[in-house]
Amino acid sequence: MFIFFFLVLPLSAQDKGKVLPFKKILVAIEKQHQVSFNYTEDIIAGLQCNPPKRSLSLAQKLQFLSQKTQLSFENIGNRFINIYKKENRTPLICGYVFGATDHKPIENANISLPDHTQIATDFNGYFELEQGPATLFLISHVGFITQRITTDHLDAANCLRIVLEPEITQLEEIKASAVLASGISKNTDGAFEIKPKKFGILPGLIEPDALQTMQQIPGVNSLDESVSSINVRGGTHDQNLFLWNGIRMFQTGHFFGLISVFNPNLAHTISIYKNGSSAFYGESVSSVVAISSTPETAEKNSFSAGINMINADVYGKYNLSKKSYIEISARKSITDFVETPTYKEYFNKVFQNTTITDFAQNQNVDYQSDKKFGFYDATLKYAQKIGTKDQIVLDLITIKDNLEVFQSATVYDINRSENNVLRQQNYGGNLSWKRNWNAFNTTKINIYNSAYELLGNQKTTNANQVVLQENTVNNNGLTIENNHTLTAKWSFNNGYQFNEMGITNLEQVTNPDFYRRVKDVLRTHALILEGKYNDTLSRIYLKAGVRMNYIEKFKKYNIEPRLQLGYGISKSVNVELLGELKSQNSQQIIDLQKDYFGIEKRRWIISNNANIPIQRSKQLSLNVFYKENDWLLGMENFYKKVNGITTSSQGFQNQLEFVRTTGDYEVLGTEILIQKKINHFLTWLSYTYNKNNYHFPDYEYPTFPNNFELTHTLSWAAIYEKNNFKIALGTKWSSGRPKTAADVSQIDLSDPVLIYNKPNNTNLHIFSQVNISSTYKWETDNGIQYKVGLSILNILNRKNEISEYYRISSLTNSIEEVETFALQRTPNVSFRISL
Repeated sequence: MFIFFFLVLPLSAQDKGKVLPFKKILVAIEKQHQVSFNYTEDIIAGLQCNPPKRSLSLAQKLQFLSQKTQLSFENIGNRFINIYKKENRTPLICGYVFGATDHKPIENANISLPDHTQIATDFNGYFELEQGPATLFLISHVGFITQRITTDHLDAANCLRIVLEPEITQLEEIKASAVLASGISKNTDGAFEIKPKKFGILPGLIEPDALQTMQQIPGVNSLDESVSSINVRGGTHDQNLFLWNGIRMFQTGHFFGLISVFNPNLAHTISIYKNGSSAFYGESVSSVVAISSTPETAEKNSFSAGINMINADVYGKYNLSKKSYIEISARKSITDFVETPTYKEYFNKVFQNTTITDFAQNQNVDYQSDKKFGFYDATLKYAQKIGTKDQIVLDLITIKDNLEVFQSATVYDINRSENNVLRQQNYGGNLSWKRNWNAFNTTKINIYNSAYELLGNQKTTNANQVVLQENTVNNNGLTIENNHTLTAKWSFNNGYQFNEMGITNLEQVTNPDFYRRVKDVLRTHALILEGKYNDTLSRIYLKAGVRMNYIEKFKKYNIEPRLQLGYGISKSVNVELLGELKSQNSQQIIDLQKDYFGIEKRRWIISNNANIPIQRSKQLSLNVFYKENDWLLGMENFYKKVNGITTSSQGFQNQLEFVRTTGDYEVLGTEILIQKKINHFLTWLSYTYNKNNYHFPDYEYPTFPNNFELTHTLSWAAIYEKNNFKIALGTKWSSGRPKTAADVSQIDLSDPVLIYNKPNNTNLHIFSQVNISSTYKWETDNGIQYKVGLSILNILNRKNEISEYYRISSLTNSIEEVETFALQRTPNVSFRISL
């Protein structure tokens, strides 16, 4: 750890008490004070003297050397120091050349003089030339716009600071253009990036909900409309890595998955990687969703508050000083006070076919129910700059959902009642320190903790029984990341990560008594190396890295290479090659479909390297993008395979529900996006095809379709944005997900026992939904901004089936088919005020 931490601090001691070559003295001062000397070799050739004391300040050392030599030292901002001879010094014009985007020195920039003489800048971007009569000279560099400088307006006593603007190439335009909606872009590293504060509008959305928005990206789906069940290229939800300001989040949805836990009015940047993620991202075999609420530049004080038909929220940012600020957000459901039409549709969708609704359906006399449901989330950020090189940021987040349901019924003069409590919560904190050692080296250290709990407590009065289930996760982590800029095109990152994961599962039952508590802890270490090459002139982008993991408990090493390669074939066409190997040590499983009342039945567990193996994935994709005349066409072709999955992690509700075996799934697919922009109008059409199969070699049917396979998915949207008015209409169509049909021909209906066909031998009906949304905002003379929004999901009120399974009814002793449906027509209205 310490070796990596001090990689950016190579210091060498100065010799004392003896004469040293002058150049060696300069090198020692450069390293100690992080400065750069500019001189010609003939000035210091053969020069020697005693070195100044190490304890002296930089100014004192320069004064000492000036007295010992016939040299003058010009200190520019305690960063660059020019060395001249004292006698007969010719007036010079000097300057430094920087890039406008990254503000880093540009090496080998060309200075062209009228007499055709050419001078190049050094590695610090420095140049100098003799001052002459009024004239012009040109400064140019590949990838930047040439700049003209007039010398008769210059002050020879001060060096110029020249900033070159990048020459925009078509590659950058392809990558930065709005994709699907304004505020969404495709980056050079293969990631989709969402800027919520610049977000336009999408069908069915009136707020930039991160997890709802990402489902519009080709290849990203949720088969049950839940943000807690997001499937990226055929993977399960737990195979995605969700990070909020560096904190791993184990709960992603409020209202049991219908809305995101991440406040949509808080985030500044959301990066989504389907493939080719950085080597600094571990513990996932599918996608990465990294959410940051830290602004890229300083922002003014602000406050906003809003309400919709599910929740209300407030947000505030206050600058404590020029170098520090505090940011607070809070959101709470309004279901404690009012049951809106939106809430009723959400409730009916979430609780259908659960033990809570089963109780009501199994009673037919004097049924009564009283429920109390609510959720909240809150965040706190404190940022403090220390001096000019250091910054400390503290992030805290808390999330909680709580459901209490009391039910009673009188059947044949016998009272039956149940009292159910279900709680889900996630707390997290991250402390980060960043230091800019100099213009070329930075270090960032993150220390974080994430604690998750899922608790279900059911009390049955009639049976005098209490069932308690609890799943807790405690995750601690440390990340050290060093960034080194080698040249304007080359950069290098290295670092270390430590991760400790502790998971506890508790089950306790009374009458009969049963108690089981299992706790597992796993610690991993990772070393990361990553290099990047970016040349906008030749339109080449390359980022390659490797992650070396060591798992303490299993004493196992594994190496995970990552690759991102982009090349602009022409100004309109860009190709992209992405690849990665990844692994994951934790996963969510389902023991019984009725655990936690059948609502949030998944529980986190840790791999044991035996019957719960480490999951490993490999993925490769070849992508092509074309953009010209406001047309954007993209095609992504991918292959993905994940080994080490268990049947209990896949949500089977057929003959495999109680089978425990391991295997893999393999996906081959294509994702196509066609987009056209005409003035204020934007329309796009996306199509996804994937062939996704399980392989369970120890099962009687070793190969069959994946539960999360959607062979064909088609989406379309039309968006109009002008001034402060926005409206979006869109539809989503997909072939039905696989299901397993019962083999009726082999079932004895007088004494039924479920007998199934081959797993996933058929499919559900086609899913089709039309959504609309619209927003309008206006601003008063005193600067207060108002915004209203309206959305309707499933305008046509289509009854879409999202799952189907079979069970034997205890009341009728017959086999019944149980169907679960998506949301019916669901309206939502929002209002927001910002200061």
